[in-house]
Amino acid sequence: MRTESDSMGEMQVPDDALYGASTQRAVLNFPVSGYPMPTAFVHGLARVKSACATANEDLGLLPTDKAGLIRDALQAILRGEHDDQFPVDVFQTGSGTSTNMNLNEVVANLASLARGEAIGSRKPIHPNDDVNLGQSSNDVIPTALHVSVALALRDTLIPALTHLAAELREKSERFADLVKIGRTHLMDATPLTLGQEFSGYAAQVRKGAERAERAITCLAELAIGGTAVGTGINTHPEFGARVAALLSEETGLSFREADNHFEAQGGRDDAVEVAGILASISAGLTKVANDIRLLGSGPRSGLGEIALPATQPGSSIMPGKVNPVMSEMLVQACLFAQGQCQAVVSAGRDGHFELNVTLPLLAHSLLESIRILAHAARTFADRCVAGIEANEETCGELVRRSLMLVTALNPHIGYDNAARVAKKAFAENKTLREIVLEEGLLDEATLDQALDPSGMVRPLA
Repeated sequence: MRTESDSMGEMQVPDDALYGASTQRAVLNFPVSGYPMPTAFVHGLARVKSACATANEDLGLLPTDKAGLIRDALQAILRGEHDDQFPVDVFQTGSGTSTNMNLNEVVANLASLARGEAIGSRKPIHPNDDVNLGQSSNDVIPTALHVSVALALRDTLIPALTHLAAELREKSERFADLVKIGRTHLMDATPLTLGQEFSGYAAQVRKGAERAERAITCLAELAIGGTAVGTGINTHPEFGARVAALLSEETGLSFREADNHFEAQGGRDDAVEVAGILASISAGLTKVANDIRLLGSGPRSGLGEIALPATQPGSSIMPGKVNPVMSEMLVQACLFAQGQCQAVVSAGRDGHFELNVTLPLLAHSLLESIRILAHAARTFADRCVAGIEANEETCGELVRRSLMLVTALNPHIGYDNAARVAKKAFAENKTLREIVLEEGLLDEATLDQALDPSGMVRPLA
């Protein structure tokens, strides 16, 4: 252990730690969950700090050599070389000050090592005066929240949803000509093709990706430049705009300084809006997963219209049983994400006066939701959707026996007669064709043409 100090006094810090007294104090104060702040958030904060160093350098507030040392240290963090140096628990100070100081201290100590100075010497870089120059946890942590979540949406979730949508679209094209029975209210309805059904799933997931794109725009405004309460005290008037411009240039996303810094720090409605979008995506994925497992139910006592790939044994007691485990996995992932999104909604309302004090939880919940949804969607695409096969014989038999083909007889025999025919066919366990011919309601040629299922579906656009 080595002895360091912060504004509260001395603190024993592990010799191999790149962080300092403030971080170690937080480690001891918050032994709550064992979940450190997400690496994606730490990297997002590193990006923000790098832009801050450059903005301060351009404004003549930070010497070029110091700015360079800070950026070099931050680049090493972004490469993942020091991910183990950020141990502060998610459940910490609500402003994220402990994580802010964690990064400030690691950067300062990396700079000390680069210049041959002792760790903890604060030479040549001071964690507060240099790394945190022009910033407060109250504006830099919300900024890192926006940046990290926007990048996670773009780089992780959207590609995964796009991949799943493409796999579903491939199946819709492959099954384009296979007529099957439709279902509404879980009951037989008029026919459609299996391809049409899968086209709906593909569109649902594609629209989820489009919603995720819109979520990125919710995060465009950055709190940076507001410092402690939104007034910009101890910050250059151009600082926030410059940092936003630098982040936009680096990431390719459109960030800008917040229109109103008091809203940007006191409220978190932007995060709540993103949570709502993630909840919508989760709902859509759940619907797709449930439909697919129901369509594949059986293999002999269920619907059995499709065959799902067998991925693992389904029972420890029933030999040969295979379960729709990929659908179950995706549903659970979506339930988890929706729970996290509800936490975001609750956290978003806990903005008291000039600061929301649930920022670490917001970051954890949003980033974990995105990470889990992305991995689950990609896994579902590769280990379930890609291997789905159609059971053509089952689909055909269910169509032939369906009573809802009677809908096509309405123009020929009228609604009342059609309803009576359907009920009689069901009661006598006969087909519609048998009843109509028995009662002489239509000649055979007209009846066969009317009951042809291929004439009841429209081709895919």
